Amino acid sequence: MSSYDYDLFVIGGGSGGVRSARVAASLGKKVGIAEEYRYGGTCVIRGCVPKKLFVYASQYHEHFEDAAGYGWSVGETSFDWKKLVAAKDKEIARLEGLYRKGLDNAKADIFDTRAELVDAHTVRLLKNGKTVTADRIVIAVGGAPNPHAALPGHELCISSNEAFHLETLPTSILIAGGGYIAVEFANIFHGLGVKTTLIYRGAEILSRFDHDLRKGLHEAMEAKGIRILCHDVMEDVTKAGEGLRVRTKNHGTLDVETVMLALGRDPNTKNLGLEAAGVKLDERGAIVVDEYSRTSVPNIFALGDVTDRVQLTPVAIHEAMCFIETEYKNNPTKPDHQLIPTAVFSQPEIGTVGLSEEDAAKAHAELEVYRAQFRPMKATLSGRDEKMIMKLIVNASDRKVVGAHILGHDAGEMAQLLGVTLKAGCTKDDFDRTMALHPTAAEELVTMYTPSYRIRNGERV
Repeated sequence: MSSYDYDLFVIGGGSGGVRSARVAASLGKKVGIAEEYRYGGTCVIRGCVPKKLFVYASQYHEHFEDAAGYGWSVGETSFDWKKLVAAKDKEIARLEGLYRKGLDNAKADIFDTRAELVDAHTVRLLKNGKTVTADRIVIAVGGAPNPHAALPGHELCISSNEAFHLETLPTSILIAGGGYIAVEFANIFHGLGVKTTLIYRGAEILSRFDHDLRKGLHEAMEAKGIRILCHDVMEDVTKAGEGLRVRTKNHGTLDVETVMLALGRDPNTKNLGLEAAGVKLDERGAIVVDEYSRTSVPNIFALGDVTDRVQLTPVAIHEAMCFIETEYKNNPTKPDHQLIPTAVFSQPEIGTVGLSEEDAAKAHAELEVYRAQFRPMKATLSGRDEKMIMKLIVNASDRKVVGAHILGHDAGEMAQLLGVTLKAGCTKDDFDRTMALHPTAAEELVTMYTPSYRIRNGERV
């Protein structure tokens, strides 16, 4: 009989934490899990899920405009921010209930409290000061928005957390950052009628994505009316009447109602007792793990964003399942972080899997690049001036498709299926042999027969 209170104790009730706790409990293990905020984690409570709901809401003004080209007459429209927030909150509460129900059905002990490590096998529950012991411990506490504390006036700004709970919809907003969170919220707020400006220190938004998609999205956003200020930073933020005044390095002074900081996320490792337990951190404060998600302490594991490997919800779930296989099913399994499909729910949307052209050129001596840019059929009658971009990156030596990139409607849906294709190691010849499904935008992926250009030793030829 175990000398510990629990076979497994999980700190953090997000996607990775809940999955590891629920599955371990369903295998008959004695499991406890603690969460200080709400079960479901960043993704469900104040991340991917509510964001996607807001994206849907923000698209309707364009749907109403497009309807006229198809014979529909749409009457006067109006938008109620409070109604959207209330509907979102109701759905999030439903989803949190499902997470709790899954844990309860598996007979895991659920604690609504912050938990901290005392030592390698002991956890303190802060709500009542009680300590419990566990054979194994999983840390899955995720990350938090970087507050950019060096910015004078940062305390006057909001992050993505607060964006989901604003009392009123601002009339104007400045969003700092060039990553997917900044870009998505810029499109959301603009779509809901907010005068929106994006400020980013880099030369182009979405730094780790393929250059064609970055440029194409930038142009589309500006065409919609979103102001994008690259090569610039905020120097300070001060109150100005009912709003805020932002002094920038290169574009003077901007007066806006709200400033949102989307300048990355940090691992949520402060004040967790990691030092007391001997768990090592890297220079960014992320928990250092081996290829099986084991920390420097053999019985303590870390999953998801807190490890700063790949900050995506399905990755945390995958890592949790690999932990279960390794520790409880005698089947050592390493998480596979290669060829992960990714979407940016901008407007237009980005879907991508595999290497960008730039990264592929560094990895392979010669590439074939297939690229198409076209007006989607939906835009022909609506009269909307928009373009789709589709791009395949092919390693010339073995014809394998090493990257697939899409900008346009439903790009994320297509990227999910392309993820299967690239994971299976399909070649360009496999794409060419596949019959087109007409009329769809996706058929372009199997009808690009001739390379647009080649890259040899990093140079376009």
